[in-house]
Amino acid sequence: MSKVYSAAIHGIEARQVVIETSVDRGCGFLIVGLPDASVKESHQRVLSAIKYSGAQPVRKNVVINLAPADVKKEGAGFDLPMAVGMLVADEQIIVPDLGDYMMLGELALDGSVLPVPGALPMAVKARELGFKRLIVPDDNVTEAAVVNKVEVYGVKHLKEVIALLKGESDIQPTVIDTRAIFAASANQFDFDFSEVKGQETVKRAFEVACAGGHNLIMVGPPGAGKSMLAKRLPSILPPLSMAEALETTKIHSVAGKLSRGSMLMTTRPFRTPHHTVSPVALVGGGANPMPGEISLSHNGVLFLDEFPEFPRQVLEVMRQPIEDRVITVSRAKYSVDYPASFMLVASMNPCPCGYYGHPKKRCTCQPGQVNRYMNKISGPLLDRIDIQIEIQPVDFDQLASREPGEPSAAIRERVIAARKIQQERYKNYPGIHCNAQMNSRLLHEFAWPDEAGMAKLKEKMEKLSMSARAFDRILRVARTIADLDSSEKIELRHLSEALGYRSLDRESYGQIY
Repeated sequence: MSKVYSAAIHGIEARQVVIETSVDRGCGFLIVGLPDASVKESHQRVLSAIKYSGAQPVRKNVVINLAPADVKKEGAGFDLPMAVGMLVADEQIIVPDLGDYMMLGELALDGSVLPVPGALPMAVKARELGFKRLIVPDDNVTEAAVVNKVEVYGVKHLKEVIALLKGESDIQPTVIDTRAIFAASANQFDFDFSEVKGQETVKRAFEVACAGGHNLIMVGPPGAGKSMLAKRLPSILPPLSMAEALETTKIHSVAGKLSRGSMLMTTRPFRTPHHTVSPVALVGGGANPMPGEISLSHNGVLFLDEFPEFPRQVLEVMRQPIEDRVITVSRAKYSVDYPASFMLVASMNPCPCGYYGHPKKRCTCQPGQVNRYMNKISGPLLDRIDIQIEIQPVDFDQLASREPGEPSAAIRERVIAARKIQQERYKNYPGIHCNAQMNSRLLHEFAWPDEAGMAKLKEKMEKLSMSARAFDRILRVARTIADLDSSEKIELRHLSEALGYRSLDRESYGQIY
């Protein structure tokens, strides 16, 4: 018998799997331990790979148990440890320190080791369980090697694994300098706000949103620059911490979204699903559970262009993740948790024709169409969007100007300074990292205006016919504006600016007919 250690993915975490192999007289091959179809099909791949590795074919009765037996085993990542287990049980290779190794990899018929998803969470689990060495496909080695305190070996063929276990290989563990990776890509972005002409009010709203982690929606006619502005949003977000980078990379690793040779993700994700996306693709799950677009945008931005064109069912599934910042996908056969701490940024036209409120073009929509169009977005979902801003087209003089706008680096410095203030403020409150996450108790403690400010807030809300649900959102945004101003107290000017970011809460919006 032999025991070889590997891991299976559950959610975005890895669970240890012990591959027990028994080789005895007879002729047969059986895999037990709740394997799926792809694991059962490994029989022929493993036997062919052993043949082409230079080892002797195992022509005996082979029984492989994947323990624990109550955890479903999926994917082809168990091919490599099963092949090693068969060779050790058949006494073709002797490995005294086999218990120091964890390994994974898919085998081709010729013995080549192919990449598999989830190498990073498996490396994290190997370190957690105290394994000294990890063997992974060569295409996954840079991804797994960002985890320290584990020797990570990248292999291309089964014969290399055999030589490594025998101590006859000169393959060295891969070492990754994560600090150098962060330093090299800290400010590398494809788009910059210096390229944006005009739209100073919108850029200010983006700065406030990034500083406090607030959700944002833009309403404006076609060609006003909504998508163009959204693409530049990651360039002013605060940089990822090491913990955030590991968690984000784990999600993309499990989903198989990392390209070959990828290392640690150093920039915040920016996901832009099309409006035909299904609820499962957005939230996650499926027959073989995978993270959805919401989780893939964890620690980053989820941008939904043409917001009302998304099906109502798709939009409504976001309400709970926005609030709880985690998704629990429960099905008859499994239940998994996916992280979902993201910034929702949406854009939409003000009406079906797109020109309601346009300064130069007349809206051609029929009476009531504007309201019906806006009602595609439910009140509870709109309630979770802190900043609502209207965009107007840029005039010709601004477009023709050759003077560059303020660069993203300058805006980002102010955002980082505001985030540092919030980190210090909430250091004794677990799970609270930015102003957008404040509950009612924290609002009373940190974001409550004085009597004059409260009177002004009441006056404006009544004058603009704003709904009561806007109250908390205004205070959160005002707290962020004060942080950008390095002000300990919320002043009237901070409240006034926050009130200007609640365009869609006006009862009169869209009721010109």
